[in-house]
Amino acid sequence: MSLAAGLAQADTAAEDDGFTRPLERLQFNPHLDQREFERSTLSALQVYDPWESWNRRVYHFNYRFDEWVFLPVVRGYRYVTPSLVRSGVSNFFGNLGDVPNLLNSLLQFKGKRSLQTTGRLLLNTTIGIAGLWDPASRMGLPKQGEDFGQTLGFYGVPDGPYVVLPLLGPSNLRDTGGKVFDFAAESQINYLNVAETSSEHPEITALRLVDLRHSTPLRYGQTNSPFEYEKVRYLYREARKLQIAE
Repeated sequence: MSLAAGLAQADTAAEDDGFTRPLERLQFNPHLDQREFERSTLSALQVYDPWESWNRRVYHFNYRFDEWVFLPVVRGYRYVTPSLVRSGVSNFFGNLGDVPNLLNSLLQFKGKRSLQTTGRLLLNTTIGIAGLWDPASRMGLPKQGEDFGQTLGFYGVPDGPYVVLPLLGPSNLRDTGGKVFDFAAESQINYLNVAETSSEHPEITALRLVDLRHSTPLRYGQTNSPFEYEKVRYLYREARKLQIAE
């Protein structure tokens, strides 16, 4: 059977099943006004952003800082640091991040997730040598992301105005307060004595920021769209809704 004949036969079979023309039987509202449709579509994409002028300035600052400072530092970090070392650094800071993850899982009454995160902390801190390795993921205990912004959303606290944070990027008023809580909780718990050591050695904090940027796939300008600000803003809001609902 030739390639053309095979494609024709496959197309005919698909037509018989009704999958090649899915819009054929779709009925549109003949009274729908095009302008009304466009307005309703745009309103669905709108996000409460009363500080938009300021947020756009911060977004532009983050864009330039990323281009001129952050990404060159990340590229240098990748060049001089072996892959195994970079993985160990990411695992170590990820293990520290499981402390607020556990706290927020408990606050949200997520029993199974709390047990999984507890198991991760025990395994990675002991077998994984202070978190430099991640044996917990290999043993079926994947990392769970929980933060205090999600906890507040779980209890019905609205997200509030959209905010673009310097260097940290998209957020909102509720999640910004959540970041402050998570940072304070991690500092007070002082797991593995890292918070106290970091206060004496700021290079540890700098390394953590570089690792965070290294492990974050977002690149400003990658959407190749003049409406990137609106896209990022909308996607952030929808992603947070899904994280709170899970």
